[in-house]
Amino acid sequence: MQDIEFYYDFGSPKSYFVHKLLPGIAKKHGMRVVWKPLLLGGVFKLTNNQSPMETFKDVKGKLEYDAHETARFVTHHQLPYQLNPHFPVMTIGVMRGAIYAQDKEFDALYRDTVFNAIWEDQKKMDDPKVIMNVLEAAGLPATEIISATQLGEVKSGLIDATNEAVSRGVFGAPTLFMGEEMFFGKESLWEIEDILSKRA
Repeated sequence: MQDIEFYYDFGSPKSYFVHKLLPGIAKKHGMRVVWKPLLLGGVFKLTNNQSPMETFKDVKGKLEYDAHETARFVTHHQLPYQLNPHFPVMTIGVMRGAIYAQDKEFDALYRDTVFNAIWEDQKKMDDPKVIMNVLEAAGLPATEIISATQLGEVKSGLIDATNEAVSRGVFGAPTLFMGEEMFFGKESLWEIEDILSKRA
């Protein structure tokens, strides 16, 4: 079974969109999604990149169009997305949690819970008390996960994952790979599905 590698940060709304839609595409075509957490702020520093809000803040009409296009995308796919009033959310804590959760039985539940908390329930997921309450409500081992985010190997694991992503050419999130072919942004879902459909 071929893999689709998905580099993500919970604080990226477009990573949320890919999180919601990519598993269905992968299942349809007999592919497996490999989830690759990174720290988007670290990627930006290493690549001299910055967020679209910063990049396009002085471009007349660009951010307004982006908001309109996002609303159109959400409506088309019937996603329960809501803009988070606390955006941008500092995600270093929950991204360390994603590093810790890798290969554990609660990995998928953890990802779903954090993505949904930020982009559906509008939670402030850089507040330790909010994180604890959200994880506990989902039936996750909240104390274990939060304690693990302070472990040296987990902290270095997130740094290593971010550096590894940049070494492959990643400059933002969401980024996907099929083999060594890289795709960037939620728009790449259409291209990936088209490629896979033509292979079938």
